[in-house]
This record gives sequence, structure tokens and C-alpha cells, in this order.
Amino acid sequence: MRATCIRDPWRASAFARLGAPAGAFERVLLIGPPHYVPVRGIAAPSSATFATPLGEIEVDTDAIAALLEAGLVSIDDRAHAPEHSLEVELPFLQRALGRFTLIPLLVGDASPEQVAAIIGAVLDERTLLVVSTDLSHYLDDRSARARDLASAEAIERLDFTRLGPEDACGFAALNGALCAGRHQGWRIERLDLRNSGDTSGDRGRVVGYGAWAFSAPA
Repeated sequence: MRATCIRDPWRASAFARLGAPAGAFERVLLIGPPHYVPVRGIAAPSSATFATPLGEIEVDTDAIAALLEAGLVSIDDRAHAPEHSLEVELPFLQRALGRFTLIPLLVGDASPEQVAAIIGAVLDERTLLVVSTDLSHYLDDRSARARDLASAEAIERLDFTRLGPEDACGFAALNGALCAGRHQGWRIERLDLRNSGDTSGDRGRVVGYGAWAFSAPA
């Protein structure tokens, strides 16, 4: 089992790591935050496919049905319909993996332990975990770098008690992955850490981004 956490919108640092062994993954567990409709717990969609300009991706409806039966998720199409936090990852995954099935989940007011339970129930050698989130929002460059560095250090300690909404919009999903990683002894490697000012040139009001790779102990 391996998991790739957090996106880098400029160089796709995390997805680039999939490279040669990408064919090992047949399914993706994709978790991230809702931005438009509040979600209680963890929400799955009822749809059977997700579509991008690169084609349709089949949703693993059997896996979602099992999570529903276990009481770990609910169906909430209202939250999924306008959402972008999961969709932005899909073209990268299509390029890196080719064909795969998808378990797309929006994480609302769920505890780290609730998210970790889903990860534990779903993840296996053929399943890739992707956590979608930005880091800090709309601070000046110096403040953002300081906050994002503190968040990076918490992530690398697998500290699932430290991050809040001011640190990452997808903090609930991320904390769940860190909780799973702490309990399962994952290793973590930082791949990239920067902010939007590095491309826009505007240092007065930036958004932070990072990329990390999780891996299970050998």
C-alpha cells in the first residue's frame, strides 16, 4: 500500500512520483473538503461515473455500498454537485494511472478516527489514497510561509491533532489520513512546499500548497 497526499498545482509533484509503478494501482480513494454545501460526516455521491475532458471514470459503487452499510458514509449529491476539490485531481490521475475506479468522498465535520476507519476499510495494495487540500489562504508571503512550514512539520510528525481550518481547507480529510498513518506506521516524505506567489508574483495575498508521499513500512 502506498498513498500520495496533497496536490501541487504547478508541477504535480505528487503525481509525478507514480511514474513507472503506476499500473500497480487499480483504484483511487480520493478525499477532500466540501467548499459549497456543509457536510455532516463523510459524503459519497450516488453517481456511477465522474467525467473529465479526458474521459469518464467509473465509481466503485460496491465499495461505497459497503461503506454505507457499515455506517461510515452517507450519500449527499447536493454537496458533490458543485464541488471542485476532488475533480481537480482527476486529470492528473488519468494521466498517471490510465484506467482506474474511484471512491470519491467529501469529508465534513468528521473526526480523524472516522476518516481513518474508512481508509483502513478500503486501502489495499491496489488502492491509492489521494488527499486534496490547499494550505493557508490569503496571508502575505512571509506569514504564509511560516504557517505552512509549521503545518508541514505537523504533517511530517503524523500529528492529526494540530491542523485546523486556518491551516488547510481540507484539514479534516488530512487529519484522518495522518491518523491512519500514525496507527499504521506510515513513512512520509515532503515533495514540495510553496505558495501561489511563486507563480503569480503577487506576494501580498497568497495560497499555500504542498505535496507529500506516504508509504507503508516495508
